[in-house]
Order: sequence, then C-alpha cells, then structure tokens
Amino acid sequence: MKNAVLEFLGDGVSGLSADFRCGIDVMTTETTCWSSIWETDEVIRDYFRVHKREGDYRKLSPGPVAYYDRLIRLDLSALKPMIALPFHPSNVYEIDALLENPGDIFRTVEKDAAALIENPGVQIALTDKIDEEGRIRIDQGIIAGCAGGTYENIMVAAAILGETGAGRDFFSLSVYPGSQPVLLDLTRKGCISRLIASGTVVRTAFCGPCFGAGDVPANKGLSIRHTTRNFPSREGSRPMDGQIASVALMDSRSIAATARNGGILTSAEAFPEEVIPPYRYDDAPYRNRVYNGIGLARPEEPLCYGPNITDWPEMEDLGEHLLVKIVSFITDPVTTTDEIIPSGETASYRSNPLGLAEFTLSRKDPAYVGRAKEVRRLELARQEAVKAADGCSGLSDIAGILAKLKLLSERREFDLGSLRIGSAIYAVKPGDGSAREQAASCQRVLGGAANFAREYATKRYRSNLINWGILPFNVEGDPPFKNGDYVFIPGIAAAVRGGGSLQAYVLREDGASAFTLETPDITPSEKEIVLAGSLINYNRKKGGRRASAG
Repeated sequence: MKNAVLEFLGDGVSGLSADFRCGIDVMTTETTCWSSIWETDEVIRDYFRVHKREGDYRKLSPGPVAYYDRLIRLDLSALKPMIALPFHPSNVYEIDALLENPGDIFRTVEKDAAALIENPGVQIALTDKIDEEGRIRIDQGIIAGCAGGTYENIMVAAAILGETGAGRDFFSLSVYPGSQPVLLDLTRKGCISRLIASGTVVRTAFCGPCFGAGDVPANKGLSIRHTTRNFPSREGSRPMDGQIASVALMDSRSIAATARNGGILTSAEAFPEEVIPPYRYDDAPYRNRVYNGIGLARPEEPLCYGPNITDWPEMEDLGEHLLVKIVSFITDPVTTTDEIIPSGETASYRSNPLGLAEFTLSRKDPAYVGRAKEVRRLELARQEAVKAADGCSGLSDIAGILAKLKLLSERREFDLGSLRIGSAIYAVKPGDGSAREQAASCQRVLGGAANFAREYATKRYRSNLINWGILPFNVEGDPPFKNGDYVFIPGIAAAVRGGGSLQAYVLREDGASAFTLETPDITPSEKEIVLAGSLINYNRKKGGRRASAG
C-alpha cells in the first residue's frame, strides 16, 4: 500500500460509527499510504449535522465500474480484540492468542528488539511481565489522542471500568479526551467524574503520549495504549541513555477491561457492547477562547515572541552547482522519522527551528549535528567570500576540494557565486512512520541539501524533503561514497529543470571518481520549489511577483 490512496467501502462501513471511522482513518498513516477516502452515508451526514456543518456534507461512493490496484477484504464480524506488540503497529496478535502462548511470543519480540536497538546494554523485559499463573502484568494504560481519545472510546471505557478502581497496585490508567468539546460533553454526562473517582488520571486534550511528552512509562515498563504508533523511543524513553520501555497498541475497551482486572491483560470480548448516549457538540470552548481572524487581520498588532520562538533562518536557492558532504551514513534497513528527529524531549522546541535541529538523529547518529554544522560553516564562508570578492577566504581547509571542482567544471562557467555547499545523509530506507515535517526541516536548517537512499519509506517524507529544498536522490545498490566523502554535482540546476541523468563525482584526497545520478522524479511545481531552496522561498518569490504586478 506504499504511496497508495486507501478507499474504504462495503457493507461493513455502514456498521461503524463516525468516531470509529475517524479512529481508523488517522491510523492509515501507519500503512505508508499517501491518503485515504471513505464512502459516505447518513452516519456521516449526521456527524456533520452534529458539528453544525451539514452544508459541507457530500455523498461519496465509487462509480458503477471502479478499478483498483489491490483489494483488501475484511470480515469485521470475525475480528477479535488485538494487540500490536513492540516496536511497530504491524506486529499484531489476537489478545487471546497472546494469552495462550505469552512466553514464546514475548521471547520472539525480545529477540527482534535486541537486533533493532543498537545499545547492547539495553534490553526490553517482556517475559518478566508473565506472572506465576501465566498471566501478563501490565504497568500502564493510556487512552489518548486522535485515535483513542474519542467520545465513544472514553464513554465505553468508563462503562466497562464501572466502579472498579483503575489505579490499584502497580497499574495506572490515564485518559486524554481528543478535544475540548469532547471533554466538555464527557464532563456534562458525568463520565469524567466517574473516571476520576475510579483512580483514572484525566488530562486535557493533548497529543503528548503519542510523542513521549506525557505519561512516560517506567524503565522496562509495559504500557498498553490506544494511540497511533509504538516505534522505539516513541513513548519518551531513550535507549542510548540506558532507558527503555515497551508500548503495545490496543483498543480502549480492552485497556479498560485490563484496568478492571487490576492490570492483568484482558480482552474486552467478554464484555457486552455498551449503549451510550449520543454525542452533543458544543463549540463554546472555541467561541470563547479562539480568535477567528479570517478576514479580520490586524497587521498593526505586533507578534509576541518568547525567547524560544524564532524565525526560520535564511535558506539559499539551489545554485548552479552543488557540493555536498556526506555527514551521516545509516545502513539500518529502515529509518523512521522518529529516529531522524525524536519526539518527547524535543516538544518544547517546536517553535525554535535551530533549537529543535540540535536533536536531529540524536538517537541514531549523535555526531551528525556537529558534522552538519561544520559544512554549514563552509557555506556561510563561501557566501562571505562572494560578498568580499576575496577568493576563497575562510575555505582554506577545502582548498584542495575547490581546486578539483574547477578541473571537473572546465567546460562549464564556474565560480563561488554559482556553487552551493551543503550536507547530505545516506540511509537505506528513511522516512517510515509519522508524517513529521521536522524530519526534513531540521536537516535543512542545519544546511542539508540532499538525501541519498535506495528508496524512501513514504511519499510524505520524500515530499517534505522537496518542500524544504532537499534533493531526494535514489542510489541503487551500494553507494559509491562513504561517510565523510564530498560529492560534487555540477550543473544541478540545469538537470533539475530538464530531468534525466547527470554526472556526479566522489571527491577524496586521492582524486575523484565519477558516477551517474538520476535527477529526482519531481513535478514542475516541485522543481521550482527545489530551485528556490524551499517552499518558503518559493512562496516569498511568488508573493513578491504578485505584489509588484499589482
């Protein structure tokens, strides 16, 4: 399903509530699909009506004849409660199957995790969670976010939990409603007071558990969560520092059943389906707090910047010739966006591009940031040399490299003004997981100009690279360069404009070796973005043209 559009249709769709469909839809990110679309019906019309948007409803359904690349048929009546074990949403077992054979399954997961986690001193401890009776002891339950924190999920969880305490002994339960209106209606219906009385910790709407900024489980803890993903470190632990915890994904009903059973893993199948009152949407939290400024701009009002809120740094255009230094060489089969820019401890830097970039690849290649900064210093020195017209001032440590460039460019017009110097990374298959834009932007603000990969795990990550002016090259087989090598790509701007293959050179002290690169397959608008150096630059230029035209 990589880079596909998922379409949901069939008799089973009509039996799903709008809340349930939304919970499934936000999980389609984990399939590496590009987008998703659902057949609509009266359930969705009513959802729009409840949210005071009935006029936006449109009937969507396939035509009389529709062709698909692939069909996945699911019999929803045969599905049983399931659990996705560490460290991927696809590592799925039926809960009953896990309970029948926890030892063998957990040992397999521990073995796979040991191969995934590079720190040999860190090991997950799942078999330790099996008690003397063969039951699985859970440390923490979380119901949260866009997938789990829906009105229906929390109402049903509260009904299953009943009067039973949710925080007895070792087990704790936290619930994060998905929005303020959802929290408001749950409160009005008494659901929140029942949860609090049970010992459940109720928090305001927040994505925290999804990226490790809230309810981080204890070292070697096992947390069951109705959230979106469970990659290594996603819950906030840091294997490189010796801290590790395990997150398993489950449905909110089974999490509540586990809480009711004192933290012993329990399937919700034994509990009957609950009938809950319909959701009543009230937009008062938005009306009374959020300023709707559409058509009401006040340009005279100054923006308030705190010390940790900064503007984006300037980003250069592509230039006519490109020199990149490979500053990270990753040979893992897959590199996730979480590993490119971690979650958790980075949350407070989301409005500080350079501050956030300090964490880039910190759990995969801690030396990356320092190497990238050195290359960035060279590019800034090149810019100063061009301004001062004093040759290669500040570039003495790569004087030999620059001399090789001139020899390789003797048939082209070449000077420092037409050159751009940037950093690059190589990874076998980068970009799996969430559509985190910062995985690309952090590379760019550190001076990133290119990525090399055998393939890109998701089209979203590749598109994010393009939007930040980073060229997403593909390299088949073993790359001709290694970490620390310079790669010179003469005539890169012309190649981007025209497409096709181009000659590149790996530069080392002992000489230069040529290899062929294929220009990334990008659309005409993406070409303009890359040439401009980023989508920000592209829009700024386009806006300037409009202003001058007016």
